[in-house]
Amino acid sequence: MRSTADRIRHAISFEIIGLVLVTPAGAALFDMPMHDIGTVAIVGATLATVWNYIYNLAFDHAMLRLAGHVRKSVGLRVLHALLFEAGLLAGLLPFIAWYLGVTLWQAFVMDLSFALFYLVYAFGFNWAYDVVFPVPARVQGGR
Repeated sequence: MRSTADRIRHAISFEIIGLVLVTPAGAALFDMPMHDIGTVAIVGATLATVWNYIYNLAFDHAMLRLAGHVRKSVGLRVLHALLFEAGLLAGLLPFIAWYLGVTLWQAFVMDLSFALFYLVYAFGFNWAYDVVFPVPARVQGGR
């Protein structure tokens, strides 16, 4: 397992690199000022981080209450991910529409674009992170 310091380095580097990539790409894609997209990206990253903590805590408590455990099947993991994204969308959609002065439909398309970017980015970032900062063999094998 990774250390707390490594997890903090992972989280901070993930967010900073993500913001550096998504801000100019979003500004170009949606023909909007970079500072506006940057503000949306920072608010989105902050909301996603807070929502992640709250949502996972609530989900685990609900599972304990309803099922008596927190083990997730593949189907439950898919539901878990979809509900997380739906909650994040519900939180970000009005903000994006208001802040950027766009319609709810335009905000939905933008939010969906950000979500798709972060899906691909998370895969690539985590793979690269594991290559650059591998878990020591003695920790992986539990020895």
